[in-house]
Amino acid sequence: MNPTIQLEQRYCAHNYAPLPVVLVRGEGVYVWDDQGKRYLDMMSAYSAVSHGHCHPRLVRALSEQAARLAVVSRAFYSDRLAPFLQRLCDITGFDMALPMNSGAEAVETALKAARKWAYTVKGVAPERAEIIACDGNFHGRTIAVVGLSSEPQYREGFGPFPPGMKRVAYGDAAALEAAITPDTAAFLVEPIQGEGGIVIPPVGYLAECARICKKYNVLLICDEIQTGMARTGALFACSHDGVKPDGVVLGKALGGGLLAVSAFLARREVMEVFQPGDHGSTFGGNPLASAVALEAVNVMLEDRYAERAAELGDYFLGRLREINSPLIREARGKGLLIGLEVDTVRVSARALCEALMQRGILSKETHHTVVRFAPPLVITRQQIDNALDQIQDTLQAFTVS
Repeated sequence: MNPTIQLEQRYCAHNYAPLPVVLVRGEGVYVWDDQGKRYLDMMSAYSAVSHGHCHPRLVRALSEQAARLAVVSRAFYSDRLAPFLQRLCDITGFDMALPMNSGAEAVETALKAARKWAYTVKGVAPERAEIIACDGNFHGRTIAVVGLSSEPQYREGFGPFPPGMKRVAYGDAAALEAAITPDTAAFLVEPIQGEGGIVIPPVGYLAECARICKKYNVLLICDEIQTGMARTGALFACSHDGVKPDGVVLGKALGGGLLAVSAFLARREVMEVFQPGDHGSTFGGNPLASAVALEAVNVMLEDRYAERAAELGDYFLGRLREINSPLIREARGKGLLIGLEVDTVRVSARALCEALMQRGILSKETHHTVVRFAPPLVITRQQIDNALDQIQDTLQAFTVS
């Protein structure tokens, strides 16, 4: 066994099952292992590395800010936070933002905002506010968010969970309407379910959900942690349905692949429920994170990542669907967020990922059935072609064996 892997297994809690490769360097769409072998990264750290590894402009922003001022906490003002949040609000059309670190923290922030809004603005009786989410969702790993999950493994051994959490079928707007009560504060939904297996709802689903939420004075909060920042061929995946939600949760790509940066954005009525002392984060909105995130947003817009994802995603998905293999049940996706569902009677998604790794393609399975392809948005058509050749050859090898 590789000594690094052995050491990690000795000292790190076994809450992940990584592929057996030790990565030591990255540049653009490629990473290298400790033996010098190069791999094409088709995971992008679950979309966190949308800009590619070690993007020069982002590394420069990180280095320059780190040499000047890194962390001071929100106990004081800094000169980096306001320009970052102003830029974020300008491009999203929201009034205010609250910066955090991980995506899960931003989701928790959204839930707290929704509940307090329900009590102070909507008039829900104290301690009765409800949050509705969807079956198959993934909004993070905190106790409250896991309480919304329908995945047994995410919940087992971690209860009891907070009350006021409900789930409805994903893609079924009628189910949402039936679940709403006078106590409903918010509907939290992913425009495309990433961890759920790249599940895309019917066209018009999100627009109908927005209509229903407005009808019943319920906040529509879109979790765009994976799908936002140009990943699906638009700045935000909710815009594919022409939807402007009441709030949006961002993370992953916001940190440019260098830092954990997240934010909850909403209209002023929602965000102004927070008063000093209600909520906070020692590292959230620190100058280093703000400088990197601002540059990440600028690079994404200037280099037209959304347009690239739309064009290359259509090409990638089209070529993937042309592969004739009995192992494939379905290829689906939007932009450069693509899932290949396999026939698990013939092959497991994990085995396919391990075989692709041997051929220099790194990906990871979800729910044992789907292989994800979500490369950095700087990938080229030629690099996609090279990956497709390896994918086809891997599938063929399993078919022959």
